[in-house]
Order: sequence, then C-alpha cells, then structure tokens
Amino acid sequence: MTLMKQLPVVLVTGASRGLGRGIAQSCARSGFSVAVHFANNENAAKQTVTLCQSLATSPDQRFIPVRGDLSVSAEREEVFRQTLEKLGGLDALVNNAGMAPRQRADLTDTSEHSYEEVMAVNLKGPYFLSQLAARHWLAHPGRSLLPGGYKLIFVTSISAETASVNRGEYCLSKAGLAMAAQLWAARLAREGVQVFEIRPGIMATDMTAGVKEKYDRLIAEGLVPQMRWGAPEDVGLAVEAVLRGSFPYSTGNVISVDGGFHLRTL
Repeated sequence: MTLMKQLPVVLVTGASRGLGRGIAQSCARSGFSVAVHFANNENAAKQTVTLCQSLATSPDQRFIPVRGDLSVSAEREEVFRQTLEKLGGLDALVNNAGMAPRQRADLTDTSEHSYEEVMAVNLKGPYFLSQLAARHWLAHPGRSLLPGGYKLIFVTSISAETASVNRGEYCLSKAGLAMAAQLWAARLAREGVQVFEIRPGIMATDMTAGVKEKYDRLIAEGLVPQMRWGAPEDVGLAVEAVLRGSFPYSTGNVISVDGGFHLRTL
C-alpha cells in the first residue's frame, strides 16, 4: 500500500467562481491541496474542483468542496472542521469570499438590511474564520508545510480606500477587512504566521458584469494605467507568490493587483 504524501493545505473561501476560482487554480498548479469553499452554488464548486484536478502536479493533491455560510458561527466552524478532517491540516487561509450589495443605492438610500448583510459576509465572516485558523496554528506551532510558515491572506479591494457613494456598505466592509489584515499581522508576527492583504482593482468577474460597459469606458479613458481589466489569474498569481514564500520579510504588506490604479499622477 502506497502512503499519500502530506502536502500543504489551503482553504480558499468563495472559490466556486470568480477570483476564488482563480486562486484555487493557482494553488493547484503550485502543488497544494485545496478546500474549495462555497456558500450556495455546489455545482460551480465542483467545477472548480475538476479544474484544480486537471492542473494538479502531484497525485497526492486533494481537492474538496466545503459548504457554509461564513457569516453564521456554526457553519463557519463546520467549514473549518471539514477542512482539517478531510485534508489533514491547514497551512494557509485565503479569505476571498465576499459579496456586493444586492442593489446599488446612494448613501441616502442604503438600507440597514443591506448594510448588515454585506458587513456580515465581507467582514464578520473572514474575521472570525481567521480567529479559528489562528487558534489552530497557535496550538500547532512550527508544523506548516509552506516555506516560511503558516500564511493568512485577506483579499480586499481598491474600495478599501476608494469611495463609491452608491455602495457605501461594500466600501466600509473592505476598509474594515484591510484593518483586520493589519491586526492579525501584528498579533501573529511573533508566532511565525505571515499575514498579507491582496488588494484587487477592477476585475472581470460576475460581480462586475452588470457594470462592464461603464468600466470599459473608464479603462479606455485611462482610469487603469495598464489599460485592461484584471483577471482572476492575476490575483491567483499574487496568492501563489505569497504561499511559495516569495515575501519572507514582509508580513502585513498590502499587495496591489490593480494595474496601477493606486498610482497618484499629475
């Protein structure tokens, strides 16, 4: 009987589509096992699993779908438990899951329901899922299979510091998530856990499909210096670099994946 080699395990939230799928695929290409988290679309999560399997570089890699509403404590804990149980550990958590407001509305019309829903999914969920990961890592120091130790990644948005008055709750959630990255980086640095914020710009996903025409025009007018939309693989490559240990002395850093949007020019 041939024993399976234990490989680094990465939990990617919101991995059934969009940026999360791109991140999961990059992890597969890097030789990692991946827990593909999804909230509702199981078929899409299974498609991500199939794509990851086609990109695997080792027969020992494993890819599993794990379902849960991360804004609900019991479901969040179940996602974490299943990852540990089915894949044998956790070396990195990529907090990618998020949602846009169901309806864009001016600040004067934003409902409390929309505010609470977006904040619960985009900020509360990843904050407390990171707490579960941190507790596990503190209880198992020095056991990470990744170069440089355990990794905690927060995927935020240029909206963390770019005001959009028709989706204020989204901007607030991403600004809060950016601070969460700073907080966890400060708390875990001495424990051998690296924390990074990856800040995507205008990305071509289903979340932006409804405003494609608007952003096509803005990009053509120079809003993005590199003159193109971002793609899931752009974010995946950034995550891959972090997980491979390419930034050994950079915990707490913000990595912009925005085609130069953040640049200030005259």
